[in-house]
Order: sequence, then C-alpha cells, then structure tokens
Amino acid sequence: MTAPDLTRLGAWRDLPFFTENLPEIWDALAQDQRVILPPALQIFAALEQTQPDDVRVVILGQDPYPTPGHAHGLAFSADATTKPLPRSLANIFKEMRTDIGAAPDTADLHFWAAQGVMLLNTTLTVPAGHAGGHASLGWQTLTAQVLRRLSDRPRAYLLWGAHAQKAAKVVDPHTNFKLETAHPSPLSARRGFFGSRPFSRSNDWLHAQGQSPINWATPEIL
Repeated sequence: MTAPDLTRLGAWRDLPFFTENLPEIWDALAQDQRVILPPALQIFAALEQTQPDDVRVVILGQDPYPTPGHAHGLAFSADATTKPLPRSLANIFKEMRTDIGAAPDTADLHFWAAQGVMLLNTTLTVPAGHAGGHASLGWQTLTAQVLRRLSDRPRAYLLWGAHAQKAAKVVDPHTNFKLETAHPSPLSARRGFFGSRPFSRSNDWLHAQGQSPINWATPEIL
C-alpha cells in the first residue's frame, strides 16, 4: 500500500499516533495480502473532512463496511451508488424519518461531515469480506487521542452500541451531550435505538449552545 499523505490531515497531524503508532500499523497493512478497505487514500477521510475546531457532533462506528465498493472512510456512510443500503444505515434513516420526517436519498454522508459531524470508525481498515479482521492492529489508540483532543469544549456524542460507548467512556456526560443507545444493527435496533430521537435531540442541544442545527436529511440545500 502507498503510504498516506499526512499533510491532508491538517491539525490532526499533530496527534502522537501518526509518528508513534502508524508506521507499525502501515507495515502490517503492507504485509496483508488481502484486499484492504477502504482504498488507501480514503482511510483517514473522517479526519481530513472535519478538522478539530469544526467538530460539533461525534458518531463512532466500529470498522468499515467489508463489502468492496461500500466503505469510503466515514463511519456508517457508503458510496452514493450503494444499493441496497447497508442494514445499519437503513435503520438510521428509518429512525431519522420518524424523528425529523425525512432522510437522505443515498448512503453518502459526506454532507454531514461538511457540517461538523465526525463519522469516525474506531478501526479504520478491514480486509474485504472479513468484518473485524483488523480489530487488533492498534487503531483504537487513534480514537482515544482524537477524543482527548476534542475534550477542549462541549460537543454532542451519539454513541450507538456497546463498542462506541466503551471507546467514549472518557467523555464527560455533564459537559457534553452524550446519548448512548443500542446499535442500529438489525440485531439490536429495537432494543433502544428506535425511538431515541438522536437527530432532533442533538439539534436541540446545539441550539441551546447557540449553534446552528445539523441538516441531517437534505444535502442539496447546504
């Protein structure tokens, strides 16, 4: 794999992970003979798309979609041509329609990132067809450092499922808006994700902070 262009990371480049941990991870990826997703140029898309000072909402995923052509570096998001929608994303959109009355037309959530929604997977790569295949590479160190960097001011955290909640255990629920629910997976969505109203509730919190709401549903009006 071609080494990443870290200049595209902007202020995130200062995190110790990129000098202390990434070289070992990249060596491991280079030795992995399987197809690695997402493509190398998109692995750090979540950080490149949303700089630290622009982050207003954090949504943590687990690892990228293992289906070739789906993952493009943003948690829960997928290429706009992806049909049918990944099942978790379909449930996210179902809850959104119930919550705010509308949902995007495609799986591509780049327009969320453009508004300050960080869509960060806690593991940034996956071998094609092997969900969780890179869970032990050490990507979680980056997640911890990102969350530490974001502790400088209040933000909204939408933590869907035990994995995200464990990763964000250090996030102060008194300073931040911290909504912990079941994961939107078909296996768990009915155990508390449906009906949790994460989109309107996070926007209500942003409004109370004097910030503009997130346009969750309609990228064409940005």
